[in-house]
Amino acid sequence: MKIVMNGGHCPGKDSGAVGAQLTEAAVCRQVMEQAALLLRDQGYETLTVQTNELADIVGASDGYGADLFVSVHCNAAGNKAARGSEVYFASEAGRYLAACICSRLTRELETNDRGVRDGSRLYVLRHTAAVAVLVELAFISNPVDEALLLGRTNAFAAAVVGGILDFLHGKEAEEWMKC
Repeated sequence: MKIVMNGGHCPGKDSGAVGAQLTEAAVCRQVMEQAALLLRDQGYETLTVQTNELADIVGASDGYGADLFVSVHCNAAGNKAARGSEVYFASEAGRYLAACICSRLTRELETNDRGVRDGSRLYVLRHTAAVAVLVELAFISNPVDEALLLGRTNAFAAAVVGGILDFLHGKEAEEWMKC
């Protein structure tokens, strides 16, 4: 089983969303790297990719022969009251993976559950051959969510990995992975 962890945006090139104290790219790098370590500890081959070019991200995933692709991001909104986690998918297997990850995030970190959403318009989900999801961990633009991100990147990584493992150990995943 090969898994690609993609950190959204790229430190030094594209900060992504910016909160009062954090940048999306930096948070995503930490969560991506911590999740990859946890997955490797579980025996999964894991590649980390964080670059600014979407085609390069998809190319790295497909070139690696990834079975799963998980892109990690932080959400932002003009409305500072917007809070919570949501996960995007572009396939039925992706919907199940998204639900597993979203459930872990909202249960373990007590983020607002914004649910799973159709992400078929998102380049990295549309163009990768792997079962793919894009995770919006929390709203970096919300002071409560940003404080949660600030002190708990390890917990966010563990929740994402927990969701991946729930997916991989689920009966439905066995069938999807045979295709």
